[in-house]
Amino acid sequence: MRDNSPVTKVVIIGGGPGGYEAALVGAHLGAEVTLIERDGIGGAAVLTDVVPSKALIAVAEAVTDTRGSAVLGVTTSEVTVDLLAVNSRLKKWAATQSSDISARLVEVGVRVVAGTAKLTSSNEVEITTGLGESETITADVILLATGARPRELATAPIDGERILSWKQLYDLESLPERLVVVGSGVTGAEFAGAYQALGSQVILISSRDQVLPGEDSDAAQVIADVFADRGMKVLGKSRAEAVRRTESGVEVILASGEVIVGSHCLIAVGSLPNTEDIGLVETGIEMDESSFVKVDKVSRTNIRGVYAAGDCTGVMMLASVAAMQGRIAMGHALGDSVNQLNLETVSGNVFTDPEISAVGVSQREIDNGSEIAEVIMLPLSTNARAKMQGISEGFIKLFAKPDSGIVVGGVVVSPKASELIFPIALAVENRLTVDQIAQTITVYPSISGSIAEAARQLQK
Repeated sequence: MRDNSPVTKVVIIGGGPGGYEAALVGAHLGAEVTLIERDGIGGAAVLTDVVPSKALIAVAEAVTDTRGSAVLGVTTSEVTVDLLAVNSRLKKWAATQSSDISARLVEVGVRVVAGTAKLTSSNEVEITTGLGESETITADVILLATGARPRELATAPIDGERILSWKQLYDLESLPERLVVVGSGVTGAEFAGAYQALGSQVILISSRDQVLPGEDSDAAQVIADVFADRGMKVLGKSRAEAVRRTESGVEVILASGEVIVGSHCLIAVGSLPNTEDIGLVETGIEMDESSFVKVDKVSRTNIRGVYAAGDCTGVMMLASVAAMQGRIAMGHALGDSVNQLNLETVSGNVFTDPEISAVGVSQREIDNGSEIAEVIMLPLSTNARAKMQGISEGFIKLFAKPDSGIVVGGVVVSPKASELIFPIALAVENRLTVDQIAQTITVYPSISGSIAEAARQLQK
């Protein structure tokens, strides 16, 4: 018997991870999906942020590994970096990834429109294409996935040549001789470490007393020590008041009055949501004081039928979280069974060298008394595999409930920590105990063996 029920019409504004993952779910569930993206499918995550930045960092890691091979008895000639060739490859990889995602969307029946969109009501979207053509679509479900952009400073006008946001780094044709990085959060620390490894002299300006102030303090200290050992100058408790161009480079003026001279300056002071001029205020969609869209655990806004996902919501600004928000939103909107977004089991990673990866309860929560857990930290310097690979920095840290032994969190500071955090994330997600981890046989020698060893030391 033919199903004559009407097809649900879905409009998605933004083609980043939150948008394209939602589109795939919508198509799978039988909806008529239109996705509008102004800059290219994949959004900033694929074109100017996650994909190219992590590819650049991978190049920097290769340089570091090559230069550091002498400790293993392998000698090499001088390592040089052709930044123009590197950046050309990064942009090509990003474009290829964008093209692959776009092809997949078209394959499953999603209508992809290159252009901009604006809500004209809670169920109508006005689309303007790059050719200036416009149309208005009536939708049963609207998903906002408009992402975010680098925050700029009024006193540091970005010009794309000497004063740069992280989106513009991939247009550089040669390595900055002396790069001043303003901001020591994740983005600032990642690029500072990468360019130091590639061969630039880097000065990192941090308004806080440590780099990576949002991360585990022990982990942040390891990164600070590595930066110092590799010749980076870190200016803690220093605030950049202004950046100005000079004939040969830039000058960064600190609040203390000190002037830092560089060839280039990277501004990495956070992100702003792309929520202006798209009809949100007029439609009555609630936003917080920073203009991020307010959503609940299934990504609903306060307006029926309108959802939001990804960086425009400010909910743990990770591509993985954006994708999950999009999938949950579309499943919920189309009547599928979904679980609420659970941030307690989300793994985060800082792609410095070594990497920092964490999941679950944090050291800060234990220290301030909001969580009760026992802690063990094992340095990698005692791990046999780490010794073989010349790894001297880093650690494995586990948090477990004192009575039950249930693992509630962990931190890994190591090369490829993003891979090593997975068994800890599995333990947190599935409420495994230190006994269960300790009784699992690991490969010897292996870095992951320290996870089992940490569990053994937490056993009662």
